[in-house]
Amino acid sequence: MVNPIKSPFEAIGGEDVINRLVDAFYARVSQHPDLSPIFPDDLTETARKQKQFLTQYLGGPNLYTEEHGHPMLRARHMPFEITPKRAKAWLSCMQKAMDEIELDSPLRTEFFHRLVLTAQHMVNTPDDEEEDSSD
Repeated sequence: MVNPIKSPFEAIGGEDVINRLVDAFYARVSQHPDLSPIFPDDLTETARKQKQFLTQYLGGPNLYTEEHGHPMLRARHMPFEITPKRAKAWLSCMQKAMDEIELDSPLRTEFFHRLVLTAQHMVNTPDDEEEDSSD
């Protein structure tokens, strides 16, 4: 008998892994000097929505769409100044969270690559020119 094909959500460990990843991620976001200003002080609801979104993003149940409608990521993020620097910081926090929970699934590279593309798409504000000149 042929084993059914698992979704990426199932292949990385399902709900437990998503929960641990998002919790580790937001622990970093809340402390990051470039990210914390654009996030609420209480990240409980933000983390809940991120868990729903990543579940759906990886082929799990459509939890996000069922509760919130189409993700429309760029439109939902437009109220926030997302600079290239902040996108990189977001990705750094995610990569460190993946390391912390020891996400070593063969899908990790593809998952992270998709997040890189998504983060780049969310950028809606240029970096401050003063910051650019100090690099």
